[in-house]
Amino acid sequence: MDRAGVVFKRPLSFGLLFLILILFVTLPLCVPPYLVILLTTIFMYVIITVSWTIFSGPTRYISLASAAFFGVGVYTSALLGKALPLPVVIVAGSLFSLILALCIGLLTLRLRGMYFIIFTFSISELMRHFLLWWETTMTGTVGRWVVMVEHVTVYYVILAILVMALLTGYFVRRSRFGLALRSIGEQEEAAAHIGINTTVVKTITFAISAFFMGATGAIMATKWKYIDPRIAFDPLLSFMPVLMAIFGGTGQLFGPVVGAAVFAYLEELLTTKFPYYYMLLFGSILIVVILFLPHGMVGLVQNWRKRGLKRRNANS
Repeated sequence: MDRAGVVFKRPLSFGLLFLILILFVTLPLCVPPYLVILLTTIFMYVIITVSWTIFSGPTRYISLASAAFFGVGVYTSALLGKALPLPVVIVAGSLFSLILALCIGLLTLRLRGMYFIIFTFSISELMRHFLLWWETTMTGTVGRWVVMVEHVTVYYVILAILVMALLTGYFVRRSRFGLALRSIGEQEEAAAHIGINTTVVKTITFAISAFFMGATGAIMATKWKYIDPRIAFDPLLSFMPVLMAIFGGTGQLFGPVVGAAVFAYLEELLTTKFPYYYMLLFGSILIVVILFLPHGMVGLVQNWRKRGLKRRNANS
């Protein structure tokens, strides 16, 4: 495609995205409450997956700490929700998660491969079991009541966080910072050799991804009346972003969006229709994707487009 075609295509894409955003903004006015709640859950998974991809996609460091950052946001909302306004609670949950990510990053981002994966998952499990011990031993009760917020309000807040996460991911990918991240993923030793402070770059990006996960946890907690460490630090929240990103494909920013949206809807559909078999069906779908779609759904679509272009060029 020539330069003029690219220039024409970019405003068209932004215009389409703006129309989709307008659609989502007006949707609660004309659809049943169940659909709004379902979309809120889907948006939650999309944010966590996009946030995970901002760091793990280009660097190829597989983080399993998503549950820890999400859980910090949930517990921030439970502890501060009665005393502070909702926007302040969300910002506090985001900042606490960011600070936790900075501490984890400075300690562990010199580790690589399986060591980093195991350590990040251990952080989530450590926080879950520590809070269970603390509440059982020190407070005598497990779990906390959360100040409820109207589901439409939760929907709009989660939509705003989603837009901010997508914009952040877009600008990070197109910046020199994103180029440094990709160079770390390709060959970290070479990146360090040309002057990139790999530890600082990785730590900052890790903290940015945690910021949005904490914000998501803080607002989603208001959707649930009661939370405890098992809910807040659910291990599935550490693994689901990885699976959703693989399902959609990490080569493009919209890959994780598509993967998370489809996966979240599948989860809702299978748990409703097949409550006793949905994990088996879920696992089967994953195996098929990993074996036959190594670049995810987006990679499959791109391959179809390339084949179509080749056929057009051959016929012309």
